[in-house]
Amino acid sequence: MNRVRKVPLRKCVGCQEMKPKSELTRVVRTPDGDILLDPTGKRNGRGAYLCPSEACLNVAVKRKALERALKTTIPQEIHDALRRQLVGDGDAR
Repeated sequence: MNRVRKVPLRKCVGCQEMKPKSELTRVVRTPDGDILLDPTGKRNGRGAYLCPSEACLNVAVKRKALERALKTTIPQEIHDALRRQLVGDGDAR
């Protein structure tokens, strides 16, 4: 008898929808305090998940959901860098 594997689900901090972990992009605050996109999903640090769309990032920034999830303030330069990386990654998928 074949076993059915459970698909891990995570909630997007922008649209608040539960989606498979593989469809979402992880944003991580490293122990050093850097905020980066984590394409592997395995980097050390506190993570938050976002849909790979600029709309979800805009909602998360507007509601400060990303700052709450990462428990730190995020400067505008990092928001802009995340936006460039996320939109670039979204085109490749």
